Order: sequence, then structure tokens, then C-alpha cells
Amino acid sequence: MTENGGKPVILITTSTFGIHDPAPLKRLKRAGFKAVLNPFGRRLTEGEVAGLIRESAPVALIAGVEPLTAKVLTNAPGLKVIARCGVGLDSVNMEAAARLGIVVFTTPDGPADSVAELTLGAMLCLLRGLHRSDAGIRSGTWVRPMGGLLAGKTVGIIGFGRVGCRVAGFLSPFGCRVQVCDARPLTSLPFGCSQVGLAELLTASDIVTLHLPFSPESRYLMNNERLQAMKKGAFLINTSRGGLVDEEALFRALDSGHLAGAALDTFEEEPYAGPLVGMETVLLTAHIGSYAREGRVRMEARAVDGVLECLGGS
Repeated sequence: MTENGGKPVILITTSTFGIHDPAPLKRLKRAGFKAVLNPFGRRLTEGEVAGLIRESAPVALIAGVEPLTAKVLTNAPGLKVIARCGVGLDSVNMEAAARLGIVVFTTPDGPADSVAELTLGAMLCLLRGLHRSDAGIRSGTWVRPMGGLLAGKTVGIIGFGRVGCRVAGFLSPFGCRVQVCDARPLTSLPFGCSQVGLAELLTASDIVTLHLPFSPESRYLMNNERLQAMKKGAFLINTSRGGLVDEEALFRALDSGHLAGAALDTFEEEPYAGPLVGMETVLLTAHIGSYAREGRVRMEARAVDGVLECLGGS
């Protein structure tokens, strides 16, 4: 199906596509496609993305994290390709896509450096209490928290894909002892990392950072039992996916003083407005892991590359 002007439509549902570099949009136009952009400037609801699909009848979708449910995909008869501008696929009903013959791919290399750098920044911020001192000055108090060094710390990385591996590389100059837990047996680990079981990682690590996809099996991976199994005074970081951490259990672990702090960039429900908002030991960011200009441009370019390859464009 094509749009009224005769050109096949590429529907782009990410909220900032083309803002930092218009080259991917220009490339779609040169290839003979019409790009229809997200008119809301935010994450779409199921009804909104369904409405845009109904109105524009796209042949391809460059998607954010809006819910592409079986209902949405079933009512997109001309849709051939979904390019997920990012990594996770938990927002896409993959069973329905397969049944309907829709090709689905991600752009995993694009955000890897962006998320890894945010993770490193979160570690340093938590250890030195940067967010606490900043908040104190803004409220009129001279807050000078005694911090700790990243150098020499034991860091546990759960999930050793592209992002986890980059985090390990960033930690290497700090002389950290890096332990890795991954479902796959890993050989020839870089940067002097060692692979251990989850229980050993939790009890030994000063900092635990999550870098794995969300699935029904990984929901609440960090539940009350595992949070309590962490080393007393440790820090937890999640720049991966919402739902991996039981946020109520995390609140209790922090409130009791068992954990020294946490940094969360993703949440089970976004925007987040839960009890962690009131805790000065917690660093909260609004799902900005991939929101580095260079990373966004790279993701958008690779999404367009994949779409055109699948559709036979140039």
C-alpha cells in the first residue's frame, strides 16, 4: 500500500528522529519513500501507534519503545519491516511478527557506547555523592559527602553483550576487579574479567550493574532475595531495561541501609513516580541511556540502512 502521493510510506515512531542529523531522512526520500514522523514528540501508546499505522499504511516502521502488540501488527496489512531503533525487543510481539511475515531487527551497536558511558558516569556519581552535593547546594546547604574511589573496586556485570563488554573496557584503567555473569559460557574474556555464577557475583561485588534484555524469565531478576544477597554497602545500577529490578524490594534494601545506593535509568512503569524519588541515595534518570547525540545518529542511520536493504532500496 502507498500513501496518497503515490510513494510508499516509512512510519517513524521514535520521538526525535532526524533532529540531530537529517541525513537518514534525506536518504529515505532519495530512495523514493515518504517518511511520516511521530507527531506527539513522546512515546506512543498502543492506540496512537495503531492510529498512525491505519492513517499512513506503512511498508516499514522505524520504531521506538511503543507497544507493537499482536493487535497493532495484525491491523498493519502492508507492513513488511520493523527496525527497532535501539536494542530491546520486549515492546514487539515477535510471535505475531513472525506469523505475519514481518522482518524485525535492532540496531544494537548504535547505543552501546552511550549506555556504557552513562553506566560509568553513574558509578562515579554514586561513589562520590555528586548528586547529593549538587542537590544540597541548590537547596541552600553546603553538602560534602565522604565518597569512595572506583579504583580497585570489584564490579559485577550481569549480561556481557555489547554494552557489558564496553563497560568492562571502560573500567580497565581504574584497576577494577571485574566479574561477569552471563547465560552463555564465555571464552577468552577481555580486560582480565572472570566469569562467575550469579550468587558469587552478588556477594563479592561492590557495584552490580545490569546489562541484559527483559523477558518474562528475567523479570525481577533483582528481587528481595538477591538484593539481600548483595554485599552490604554495595551499589546497584540498571541502565538496561525496566522490570529487571523489583523497585519495592530495592526501596526496602536501601531504606534499611543494606545497600548504599542505586542508579536507575529504566523503570517498570515510565515516567517513574514511586518511592525511590524521595531517597537521596538514589540517582534517577529518565531513560536517557541511548540519548547521546552521536549514538542516536548512528542508530538512526543503521535503522534506515536495514529498512532499505529489506525493501530493496538504495
